Amino acid sequence: MIDLLRRAVVVPVLTIDSAEQAVPLARALALGGLTVLEVTLRTDAALEAMTRIVGEVEGVVVAAGTVLSRRDLDRAAKAGAAFAVSPGLTRDLVEPHPLPLTPGVATASEIMTGLEAGLTAFKFFPAIPAGGAAVLQAWSSPFPQARFCPTGGVHAGNAASLLALPNVLCVGGAWVAPKGLIDACAWDEITRLATAAAALADSAQP
Repeated sequence: MIDLLRRAVVVPVLTIDSAEQAVPLARALALGGLTVLEVTLRTDAALEAMTRIVGEVEGVVVAAGTVLSRRDLDRAAKAGAAFAVSPGLTRDLVEPHPLPLTPGVATASEIMTGLEAGLTAFKFFPAIPAGGAAVLQAWSSPFPQARFCPTGGVHAGNAASLLALPNVLCVGGAWVAPKGLIDACAWDEITRLATAAAALADSAQP
């Protein structure tokens, strides 16, 4: 998980209302250099969208986002997701499952629970409302083994400062493919945003 997320740099968080949007959206993002995509389980089309991207878009890794239960993990695995992302952490979710999980954390206690379960990669959510870079810096001393993907309030203007932190693997956000552009099928504009986001790799730690 750590190697995969470090390579991702920016993970687009996608809300897809129509499965027909999935493949052209994924291709537009990949053309811009973003190949690890989080499809949130917030719409009825999400699972089919994942299946289509996995089956039709070469070189793209699909994560299932907004995973809230073991049932969600099972459904995401069946749809072909490579890993899952949850907004929080529960003991039920961190029980062993064939689909790797990056759980959301916002407190030291949640990180400790995840570490006890053998996890070292976490989603920091909601990153900016929960304290942003200052909190991540504070966590680096007591949790040197933990690595994070801040998501929630992250955008083009603050992503680079987060990526510069040594315990940050990547950032996640919807600014690369906002719902309005997806609904408008504005694939060229999404590719432009993805290209700019991919260039943030220069800010990432080696």
